[in-house]
Amino acid sequence: MFNWFRRQKETPTQAEEQTPTPEQVTPETPASEPESEAPKEPDEYLNWAKTAFKNIQQRKSEEIAPTPQPEATTPPDTSETVPEPVVQVSEPEEGVPAWMRKSDRLDILKETATETPTIEEEAKPLSFDDDFVWSAQVLAKQGRAAEDVTEAEINWLKRLREGLGKTRRSLVNQLKAIVGQGPLNEDAVMEIEALLLQADVGIEATDYIIEALQGKLREESLPPEQAIEYLKEIIREILDRPLKNVDNITFEPEKEVLNIWLLTGVNGAGKTTTIGKLAHMANQSGYSCLIAAADTFRAAAVEQVKIWGERSGTEVIANPGKNTDPAAVVFDGISAAQSRQVDLLLVDTAGRLQNKKNLMDELAKIRRIVDKKAPNAKVESLLVLDATLGQNGLRQAQVFSEAAKLSGVVLTKLDGTAKGGVALAVAQQLNLPIRFIGAGEGIEDLRPFSSYEFVEALLNG
Repeated sequence: MFNWFRRQKETPTQAEEQTPTPEQVTPETPASEPESEAPKEPDEYLNWAKTAFKNIQQRKSEEIAPTPQPEATTPPDTSETVPEPVVQVSEPEEGVPAWMRKSDRLDILKETATETPTIEEEAKPLSFDDDFVWSAQVLAKQGRAAEDVTEAEINWLKRLREGLGKTRRSLVNQLKAIVGQGPLNEDAVMEIEALLLQADVGIEATDYIIEALQGKLREESLPPEQAIEYLKEIIREILDRPLKNVDNITFEPEKEVLNIWLLTGVNGAGKTTTIGKLAHMANQSGYSCLIAAADTFRAAAVEQVKIWGERSGTEVIANPGKNTDPAAVVFDGISAAQSRQVDLLLVDTAGRLQNKKNLMDELAKIRRIVDKKAPNAKVESLLVLDATLGQNGLRQAQVFSEAAKLSGVVLTKLDGTAKGGVALAVAQQLNLPIRFIGAGEGIEDLRPFSSYEFVEALLNG
């Protein structure tokens, strides 16, 4: 079993252990503290990638190895027992014009309005291409062993790189041309400033990056490639800085205690989708999970949560009534989680409240229920932020950070149209760590955030 929260394979015994110490490799830990000695030369990385590819293919062949089939038996003839489908045809209403007659089709559409069919994309066969080699190199630099790399990790890094491709292509070449000319003059500073602001990095983070980069280039003249490497260090430092103020560097459910994660965010940010993906990741990583559909104000929100519950194989606690009290749903969810002894309760909260006071009142009420019903629970609050909104999304984050005690941010929709620089703005201006990142619509397209992998995907062209 692969634990995505810890980014490591685990045996059933290991899965029952407590949260690892910060010294262990985590999603947020850069490659400075590797598990094993990483390759250093390009040829070594290529050989590492070949070994990883061979191991993945070998595991796949073992998984799909043919199993003995039972002897074929002739099925009984049931041709006479299969009933013919009955087609009901409504008789035309006499004396009523055709355009006023009731349509049976309308009733059918109403009954199936919330039944959204799920069409899973057929998985593409893994190929040894440039994306694979790049993904393998990123894992190798973090000290991973080629024998332990999984196909899911490779596919995730490919999607992340593809999602940040638009920002990367517009940044890297221009930055190399500017920083390769020695100390930054006024024109160079203005060019870099424009590039970073266009990538939604934000004013504060942009000023910090330029000041740090300028200081380094004044000390020594760096070739373009080395200047980009130093720029990566600056960006990783910005993204990792909020983690210095938190106890749980590894953001994962703890064993032997109820973990309650409150998901907040405005409608349309991908909150419901994120809950489904988190539930799937928790189940795949060996944690039992439950969902409380507490966004009772938005039309069809509960039905959407139920659909994602079915997709992820997670039970959903919901109130059948409309416009019910969200706190009551949270109460029921906690009761169900305690009786089933689950590890993680994911709570979908309302995202359509008229002003900050309403938002604060609603979240405070939910918190009171949690404190009263589960005083020993480990409670976290995550803000789901749409990366395509850029600085507008940052303003939303400011409102929620003032109204709720946020544990971090889930950055969604980094699938090609977004500008990845908003992650730096969140870390620099709000001092909030990025906990998870989404780069696609599939159920596998949400993973724990790694500053190292993010920066490599952003700047490693």
